[in-house]
Amino acid sequence: MENRIIKQISLFSENKPGRLANIADKFRDAGVNIRAFTIAEAGDFGIIRMVVDKPDLAHEVLHDTGFTVSETNVLGVAMEDVPGGLAKIADVLGKENINIDYAYAFVTKTEKALLILRVNDIKAAISVLERNSIKLIDMQDIKDI
Repeated sequence: MENRIIKQISLFSENKPGRLANIADKFRDAGVNIRAFTIAEAGDFGIIRMVVDKPDLAHEVLHDTGFTVSETNVLGVAMEDVPGGLAKIADVLGKENINIDYAYAFVTKTEKALLILRVNDIKAAISVLERNSIKLIDMQDIKDI
């Protein structure tokens, strides 16, 4: 079950020009590849959440640069890139009383959609998704996207 959990890097950053470029430059120099990310702004600051191919190194690079950074366990769910793909996953989780705290998605080069989920009960979510034949991805899959 643990191999289905993906480490997401989250950082708190000032919302001003050049901050994202600084992060991207640091990752480039360290050889860290961002596979998915989202930014949520809150006035003068924002939260950047990302899935990277080397989460431990990414955390170290950001911490050493002075960012407030943390790791969060999330799930990567492969879904069909068709109308109703998200509805199926949300329905399965909702019926089991598993809340989706937040999510972000993207389409892969194989024309599948990948949904990153933070849920209130990750172990229950893994179990219910697998029981319903919904494919979860792991860190190796992230590196191959």
